[in-house]
Amino acid sequence: MVLFKYEVLLMQNTNPKAFRAELKDYLDLAAKEPVRIQRRSGESYILINEEKFNALQSEILSLQRRLLGMSDAVSGNVSEYKIGDRSRLNRLKKRA
Repeated sequence: MVLFKYEVLLMQNTNPKAFRAELKDYLDLAAKEPVRIQRRSGESYILINEEKFNALQSEILSLQRRLLGMSDAVSGNVSEYKIGDRSRLNRLKKRA
């Protein structure tokens, strides 16, 4: 049973001047791995592929839902499921 899937993200670092000068190369690199763009002030930005960004957002949402479900169970906000009871499915029906 796998509880969590970890992916190690190695990052290329650059500064805004080098990023502007080699934009195409950094965009190509971002297709494979995240790129950190760090300003002199220390402020950083991460450039990643849109598919990876969407996957990360989806994973965060899934983990938030699991955490909410677990907190409901711990606090006792659950109800007993009876075999054949389809009333829980009412919320999934399309509203006309």
